[in-house]
Amino acid sequence: MTNEQYYELIKPYEDAVQLMLTRLEVLNHSIYTHSASVSKPVHHMQHRIKEKKSIEDKLERFGMTESVMNAKDRLMDIGGIRVICYFQAEIYELLESLKRQNDLIVIKEKDYMKNPKENGYRSYHIVFGVPLHTLDAMEYYPVEIQFRTMSMDFWSSMEHRICYKKDRDDKEELARQLQALSDSLALIEDELKGYLLVE
Repeated sequence: MTNEQYYELIKPYEDAVQLMLTRLEVLNHSIYTHSASVSKPVHHMQHRIKEKKSIEDKLERFGMTESVMNAKDRLMDIGGIRVICYFQAEIYELLESLKRQNDLIVIKEKDYMKNPKENGYRSYHIVFGVPLHTLDAMEYYPVEIQFRTMSMDFWSSMEHRICYKKDRDDKEELARQLQALSDSLALIEDELKGYLLVE
């Protein structure tokens, strides 16, 4: 894939990501408008477009040539958004609001909040097909959204930093400890949620 082909490939994904960011911003502003005492559910959002080398590396892992067509056909995460909320309930509420928007298509989803990975990773991954209209056509482009609470994002960032060195001798013990820390953070988050319920 040439640089020119890459930049042409990502243009619609950039547009699709911007459309989803706008929808998320609208929901964040409006979801709790009935209650002035409750803050917005989203702490912050991040977004990215997959870099050329990452696309090529992923296609290579799939045993495929590094073509634009293969990237469009096989990769669901060229455009990505990470949404950091305060509590899990807010994530599920945002998800339901997005799913009610009937021009969006749910391509795939995985709930790692209810079913954490073995190492303790928690998050909610969902890929939406986002409609892009041109002068004479409409096409759906996938955008992957990862929803996390602040504690999940903290854990994930630290786990990535700690485990970045792959040749550790204590991998099994480290995995057990990280899972325990993930469980502890989930308990802390539940306790903090209780303070919101106190009038």
